[in-house]
Amino acid sequence: MPVLVRSWSAMIIFNLSSYNPGPFILVGIPGLEQFHVWIGIPFCIIYIIAIMGNCILLYLIAVEHSLHEPMFFFLSMLAMTDLILSTATVPKTLGIFWLGAQEITFPGCLTQMFFLHFSFVLDSAILMVMAFDRYVAICSPLRYTTILTPKTIIKIVVGIAFRSFCIILPDVFLLTRLPFCRTRIIPHTYCEHIGVARLACVDISINIWYGFCVPVMTLISDVVLIGVSYTFILCAVFRLPSGDALKKALGTCGSHVCVILMFYTPAFFSILAHRFGHNVSRTFHIIFANLYTVIPPALNPIVYGVKTKQIRDKVKLLFSTKAME
Repeated sequence: MPVLVRSWSAMIIFNLSSYNPGPFILVGIPGLEQFHVWIGIPFCIIYIIAIMGNCILLYLIAVEHSLHEPMFFFLSMLAMTDLILSTATVPKTLGIFWLGAQEITFPGCLTQMFFLHFSFVLDSAILMVMAFDRYVAICSPLRYTTILTPKTIIKIVVGIAFRSFCIILPDVFLLTRLPFCRTRIIPHTYCEHIGVARLACVDISINIWYGFCVPVMTLISDVVLIGVSYTFILCAVFRLPSGDALKKALGTCGSHVCVILMFYTPAFFSILAHRFGHNVSRTFHIIFANLYTVIPPALNPIVYGVKTKQIRDKVKLLFSTKAME
């Protein structure tokens, strides 16, 4: 009888520990552990550039009345989302590289995963909304302020944020239902849905298909809507009688197109490589995944600063004023 009681107690403890897992261990970049200290240096530099660039962008949009337009409001939202995307991963990555801080709690892992995926999906939605903004500005310029009113903008922002939240929240519940009775070592620098789910000791088909199909379908729908917007934009632009007007219209879309390409090209590559790229080395995939969370956030404010005249002029004015002081 005591033996039976002990066996039942052991089973209960095992089940509780399986569904309430202890800390996970983030390895970093497998195979390159001896180079972690050096790899962390460029990541830190790019992260600092991303923080400074997006903060300057947010500051200029906040204080300059001439930038209080729908386009720049959406751009400020993109900057904030980029800050979330990079900050969700890079500080922990640098902690692993430089301090050996590989341990992360299960709630911490879920929190990091949620903000990583949430900001990714929200980035895509913001780019879609910015394409609609350019469509209205070029195809219906006289109705621009009546269509994109402050009330409408708030509804759009709440809508895309709520959509992103609803898409990513199930990932959290899909992970919390899993028992983790095998290894808790994650061969990565951060927690992401499928990587954590693969540590479970049960079937994870639902996790795999939801984690793959829903983000891909979301991104594809956003890309289709962006494509439709730019099809109408190009039709309207090439009907313009003036060459200067044509050049100006294309110039207003140039920075947005660059950011779209920087976001979606590596995004689809990363998603498809993660799902089907069995011949892609794990080391390459992890390095690429890390670069993706820091390089677009660092380049976006630079692209908009170079290609958008209003922002470029305000940046010059800001730094010339600082130099004179």
